[in-house]
Amino acid sequence: MALIATMGAAALGTQAASAASGGPEGFATVNGGTTGGAGGQTVRATTGTQIHEALCSRASSDTPIVIEVEGRIHHGNTTKVSGASCNTAEDKIELKEISNVTLVGVGSGALFDELGIHIRSSRNIIVQNVHVRNVKKSGSPTSNGGDAIGMERDVSNVWVDHATLEASGGESAGYDALFDMKGDTRYVTLSYSVLRNSGRGGLVGSSDGDTGNGPVTYHHNVYENIDSRTPLLRAGTAHTYNNHFTGLAKSGINSRLGAEVLVENNYFESSRDPLGTFYTDDMGSWEVSGNIWDDVTWSAEASGNHPAGPNPVSTTSMSVPYAYALDAADCVPALLASAAGANTGLQVSDGSCAVEAPDPEPTDPTDPPTGDNLSLGAGADGSSKASGSSYGNVIDGDMSTSWSPSGSTGRVSVKWGSDRTVTAIAIREAADAVGAITSWRVVNHDTGEVLATGSGAGDIDLPTTTLSKIDFEITGSSGTPKLAEFETYAG
Repeated sequence: MALIATMGAAALGTQAASAASGGPEGFATVNGGTTGGAGGQTVRATTGTQIHEALCSRASSDTPIVIEVEGRIHHGNTTKVSGASCNTAEDKIELKEISNVTLVGVGSGALFDELGIHIRSSRNIIVQNVHVRNVKKSGSPTSNGGDAIGMERDVSNVWVDHATLEASGGESAGYDALFDMKGDTRYVTLSYSVLRNSGRGGLVGSSDGDTGNGPVTYHHNVYENIDSRTPLLRAGTAHTYNNHFTGLAKSGINSRLGAEVLVENNYFESSRDPLGTFYTDDMGSWEVSGNIWDDVTWSAEASGNHPAGPNPVSTTSMSVPYAYALDAADCVPALLASAAGANTGLQVSDGSCAVEAPDPEPTDPTDPPTGDNLSLGAGADGSSKASGSSYGNVIDGDMSTSWSPSGSTGRVSVKWGSDRTVTAIAIREAADAVGAITSWRVVNHDTGEVLATGSGAGDIDLPTTTLSKIDFEITGSSGTPKLAEFETYAG
């Protein structure tokens, strides 16, 4: 078919916030906004179990936390962890009955391989720069009901950004959806993400009785090689702008049961029935402006089939309660080819069809500890020690001496005769063993509370804690760990 453009306004305001400035656009900015774990402790995780441990180590289920994820997260390294501040499961990444959490891929990337991310009964969640693939609801292994990212049961204020969500087929191959919202999920934004190779993109409302979901914003996403549901809307309100839809095999945006969707400056190509009400006569509605319809095929109007084309026109008038900027539709494919998806540098549009990198962030957000090293003059013990090493070597201020566990894991502790207040520690590996510590946790020996988890040595911020003994537990290593200094600080 010939190229068809529905012309509209070039922009409807200015960006209120963007990924470049550290926040979302769209409905995730409403209802108090979405900040995730901002202001909380930052920890590193290289396994699914460590993600769960980080959630369970918080003082409460709403204590802010940023979990930096690197590596392949899969069934083999994801177990259930218990605690008062978490409710986890072994077959998925479980963000359940919690709030104020950021899950972000860093370094060489975060791949959730056959393992879905489940957000349930939670608020103020950010998931950013992650790749989730091949999550199955049937066959083996199964996870998260077959959804790459699934939200359900009283969820609000979620921002998913720069994610790659993909399957390797449709329902007959064992997969369900890539991005589902159901059971009263509200105030969500999906941005700069790639959804591909799936029978189902995602839905808003799991059945005709599940109508309490939304509003939701979809902007600057790529939908590629999807059968349908980009998305399926059962009631509710959606805003979709500056997305690239290509290879939709059966249908695209499906507005049903009184749903309203604002469809602006998107690029639709090589697709069938990209907008309308499908598989029902319970109509939804749409406002269209500025879209390009390139090589799009429209089916005939019939019972249960109500395409918006071949000449899409608005059937409702909508407004949204936030400011945003629109790129011209004709630049969207090229723009998103470089900016959308995981591991693309968190690039975003500058509002004029060009990309810009986010504001620079330090590679290590932990500030160096200040003040006196409280370990000097303290005592030390541990779970084990290798021949020739000593616990006291970690508190002597001498980088040339060290302690090693008798195996690949172990504990070393600093202790005092009376309580001390500790806000940070510094773990210094010996020069010939830098990088050997791959995972650890810090524990209040007096109470058993886990104060921090992560990977690698260095400076570690802690919640302000009063104790008489503090443990550093090496839970994973490559080679033989050699810890030269275990420094403790009050400020």
